[in-house]
Amino acid sequence: MAQPARPGPTRRLILMAGAAAPLGLAVACGDDNSSGGGKGGTLHMGIAVANIGLNFAVEMVNGAKSAVGHLGGVDLKAVGPASTDGPAEVTLFQNLTHTSKDGIILFNLDPPLFVRPAATAVDSGIPVVALDTAPLDGSKITFYVGNDNYELGAKLAEEAIKRLPASPTGSVVVGVPNPGTPVLDSRANGIKDTFAKKAPGVKVLGPYQTYSDPAQNFGAWQSQVHANPKALAFLGVGDADSYNLGKIKEAENGSYLVAAADVDAKTLQYVKSGANFCTVSPEHFLKGYVCTALFVDALKKGKDLPKGWFKTPSLVVDKSNVDEVIARQKSTTAAYDFFKSQIDSLLASPDSSIKPLKDQR
Repeated sequence: MAQPARPGPTRRLILMAGAAAPLGLAVACGDDNSSGGGKGGTLHMGIAVANIGLNFAVEMVNGAKSAVGHLGGVDLKAVGPASTDGPAEVTLFQNLTHTSKDGIILFNLDPPLFVRPAATAVDSGIPVVALDTAPLDGSKITFYVGNDNYELGAKLAEEAIKRLPASPTGSVVVGVPNPGTPVLDSRANGIKDTFAKKAPGVKVLGPYQTYSDPAQNFGAWQSQVHANPKALAFLGVGDADSYNLGKIKEAENGSYLVAAADVDAKTLQYVKSGANFCTVSPEHFLKGYVCTALFVDALKKGKDLPKGWFKTPSLVVDKSNVDEVIARQKSTTAAYDFFKSQIDSLLASPDSSIKPLKDQR
């Protein structure tokens, strides 16, 4: 079958960290003159993400793009809606099945919507790998690269408890942007269980829906802060949670603790200023890089992908290391240099990071 034509130079756009892209924008990267891949030519691959404009998804794309740039022989298209929209992403994913027939990486925030589209792609002979969000039964996806999100939530709770008085009493408010999204719910469960175990005098309220749209998220958190003026802390599990909580605390001179996840540039500034006591980074660039590198290697060598859950690490970012993280976020080159030793270690012995898919959380 003839391979689809690659876009010309005027369409070969590069997504930089923090840059937004319009709905359906394809980001192509690779070398037009390269020839790699298991079929003796360029691999035509794709990555679909839940929101092409928010930092966490941009970082995954940048990690994938960096891997492709180092490995060569791959034409990669990245697509995603401009705002989190599961049905819109389904359409974009299905479009990829016509242009990226050698393999697709799928990150979404609404797994039930993707069971049938993913299974249809796999049945048609297109390998599909899950990134960041575990696949559901029936999707026919058997390889997943992502964090232990329960552990990530537990880390956030532990960092909060360190900063509370001994044997604290009171309440902590927890928010989740998209309730029902397994990775986010797992983080919230990690927070709740850790408080129950290590600070049983603290009552955890929620999780409440805080929305992924930044404006809605700000309004939701502002309502929670005003409704719970004596709360010890407000803890989120998503990207917008972090910087909106920092913004609210600074504006209202709050004495409560605030923190959440991810390393949006605004979040890092709130960590640096002390408004946010920390953030927990799922290390999305690293995750996108490792997932893509493993996928491309398997395709080029004509071997089967591993089966199961490839667990990737997370990182607590606080005042002790925030400057280093701010520096790494300045470019994809800086990010790669920061992660290189971890990338090399993870790729050198991938089997040591793989767990049964049923154990993901």
